[in-house]
Amino acid sequence: MNMSQYPAAIAQAAQTVNDLDSQIQAVQLNIHRLEASIDKQIAFDSELKNDSQRKARRFELLEVNLEYQHALNTVMRLTNQKANAVANLEYLRNQFSVAKLEARLAIARQLNGSDIGDLLLGV
Repeated sequence: MNMSQYPAAIAQAAQTVNDLDSQIQAVQLNIHRLEASIDKQIAFDSELKNDSQRKARRFELLEVNLEYQHALNTVMRLTNQKANAVANLEYLRNQFSVAKLEARLAIARQLNGSDIGDLLLGV
């Protein structure tokens, strides 16, 4: 990849991370909605006498709720994809930094005498 292609590739990688983050937030919102629904169901169950029974019933209901289990699996999958996307973004950023340094080195080698000092000092 040449240097002019890195900014677009980095921007695309950053957008991928942002998209995955948005998807994770949407699924987490759904998880919270499902948990609230079950909590409401438990709150009105007069057969449950104490917190231990309510917690156990909540766990049972969430465990058998296929939509909830699917949402948890989706969050785990998306979180893994996001971690990979972040790693790819950092890799591209690092590659771009190396390419810039190599370009500076190539320019420095072409210059002679005091011009090299000026380049290295950032003048």
